[in-house]
Amino acid sequence: MTHIRERTVLFADLRGSTALFETLGNAEATSVVTHTVSLIGQAVDECGGNLIKTLGDGLMAVFDSPRNGVKSAMRMHELLERVVSRGKQHGASPGLRALRMQVALARGEVVEMSGDCFGDAVNVAARLLDHAGDNETLITAEVLSGLPSAQKLRFRSLDLIAVRGRAEPVHVHVLDQPTQGDMAATQFGEVIHASTEPDGIRLIWLDLDRVFDIDSMPVILGRSVQATYCITDGRVSRSHARIDWHGGSFSLTDLSYNGTFVRFGSAGETLSLRRGSCTLHGSGVIGLGSPPVDALSPSVRFEILHFADTEPLASGGRRSIG
Repeated sequence: MTHIRERTVLFADLRGSTALFETLGNAEATSVVTHTVSLIGQAVDECGGNLIKTLGDGLMAVFDSPRNGVKSAMRMHELLERVVSRGKQHGASPGLRALRMQVALARGEVVEMSGDCFGDAVNVAARLLDHAGDNETLITAEVLSGLPSAQKLRFRSLDLIAVRGRAEPVHVHVLDQPTQGDMAATQFGEVIHASTEPDGIRLIWLDLDRVFDIDSMPVILGRSVQATYCITDGRVSRSHARIDWHGGSFSLTDLSYNGTFVRFGSAGETLSLRRGSCTLHGSGVIGLGSPPVDALSPSVRFEILHFADTEPLASGGRRSIG
């Protein structure tokens, strides 16, 4: 029988399983991944949801209310952290430490038929995973509006994001995680603290020279024509990386399979982001899919701008305000 109901749809996707297959072999890695997906699936039942199906490294579930869907997502992250913590114990496989998860939720009318679900909310939730970084939870505005005030305060807006296969952009919000310091940003160079917050960020790739202010965030870098900053190179993913404004600084999050690389300054070491994030400071180069060492690689120069006292990079390309 077919039913049409208002539902909150959740997709969760496990990352880092490739390392398990390399270190443990196919049989044991398959067992670990299956067990981990089953473990995070317990959060669906705990929060009153309905597990629709598992999808190899992930799962799909539906909930009557946004509150229960978000509660389930938070619980999934807690359960996965237990697995990662076991991987840090002596004698455990180092591959367990690399496990990460992305979660995305959308809400709307869903067609329930033969144990499966279909509809725009299903498509949006599935495609939002392309825009989520490691251990991030993304939700649509429709989900946020159904949350109690205390839960709403845990999310910040990423504004409108173009979602693959959908004509209209989607207003997306991200769950803020507890601040644990930005180790990635400081490992390869001291963060420069300006006397005032930055006003914008300049991106230059070939002759594509654009400046984005804080109100333009987030900026999606990718091969898709729907990306905010489109880089037409086959090594670049459709949605490769995301630049956000949060806490008075710009942050870069890798969304790709091939990785994003950052070199601060003109001769600094290169930082590798694998579904991770770092704070952008000063100026440097962002390599998409490969380190920014090859002149022919898809590399984007960046500069954090303070309009009052900073001279922009010299460039002969065109400049536009994002």
